[in-house]
Formats: sequence, C-alpha cells, structure tokens
Amino acid sequence: MTEFVLWMDRLPNLALYIALSLGAAVENLLPAVPADTFVAIGGVLAGAGDLTATWIFLGTWLCNVAGALFVYRMSHLHGPAFFERGLGRHVLKPHQMRRMSGFYDRWGTIAIFLSRFLPGVRAIVPVFAGATHQPWSRVVLPLTVASAIWYGSLVRLGVVAGRNLVRLEELLAGIHRGLALVAVLVSLLIGLWWYRTRIPGDDQ
Repeated sequence: MTEFVLWMDRLPNLALYIALSLGAAVENLLPAVPADTFVAIGGVLAGAGDLTATWIFLGTWLCNVAGALFVYRMSHLHGPAFFERGLGRHVLKPHQMRRMSGFYDRWGTIAIFLSRFLPGVRAIVPVFAGATHQPWSRVVLPLTVASAIWYGSLVRLGVVAGRNLVRLEELLAGIHRGLALVAVLVSLLIGLWWYRTRIPGDDQ
C-alpha cells in the first residue's frame, strides 16, 4: 500500500479527485474495483497533504450515488425484458421475480440502505430494484443517505490515520473482513431462497 500511496501522492490534485470519484462510480458496475480502499487512501492524503477531505467526500459520494442510480435506471428500462426473454430467464423465473417484487415493495427501502455497506451486494441490489420497478423516490433516499454515511466514514478514517498506513491497513482489513462475512451470509440466504423457490409453491 505504501508504494501505491506514494504514487498517488505524486499525481496532480485534480487528477486524484477525478480518479477517486470515478472509482467510486465504477464500483457499481465492477464490484471488484477496490473503491473503498482508494477513498480511505484519499482521506490519508487529505490528512497529511494538501488535498481537501470535503472535496474527496463530495466527489466519491456523488459519483457513487450517480453510478448506482444509473444501474437502477438501466435495469428499470431493460431489466424486465432481460429477465423475461434474455439470459436472465435462466436466473429468475417469473414467479421468483414476482416474489422479489413483493419483497422490495415491503422491505426495499431497508434493503437498499443496508446493502450500501456490503461489498458485492451493494452492486446487485439496485439492479433488482430497477427490474422490479421500484419507485424512484423509494430508491434515491436510502441509497443517498447510506452512501453518505459510508464514504464519509471512509474519508474520516483515512484522515484520522494520517500517514500511519500500517494502522490504516489494519483498520480496513478488519472492517472488510466483518462486512465480507455479513455479505457472504446474505448471499447464502439469497442462494437458499433462490433454490427453494425454483419450483412454484415450494416455499409455501
């Protein structure tokens, strides 16, 4: 991480702001992008250099929200057809989509909010929110608030860590392990639901 931070520190400030913001946006399309680590490192550079933590937060937060809403919108437009006639029909059957729609109608706001803290899961939830045609108003608020809390916390973590990269790595590793465990458990529950509901009426 030290070499990477030194490389980032040599970049012009504007390039850093743009790179961090784009990374936060692209994470919604490519969950493997380590945007969380980038944002925390941005906080480190703000705490120990001449970057502004506020601009790092605003850039990453707004771009992350914009990326998630783009995914939601594209799924809203094309998701139903994909799951009905495209390759998606092999992933979810019509009755499963109806059940998922019912879940989002009842728990969607909470699910969208909590998912923003879970790696991997946060990229999937807006897809199904769009595919089940959840109202824009029920998606924007929880997504925006949760992303603000998460990215604000990451920037603050980096600022507090300062140049103590070893401490930052330890903190990030602990946080990621805990959240990854929760994400795996959630994924297992989703997988169990998917398996049990493949045949209509099996989960009754």
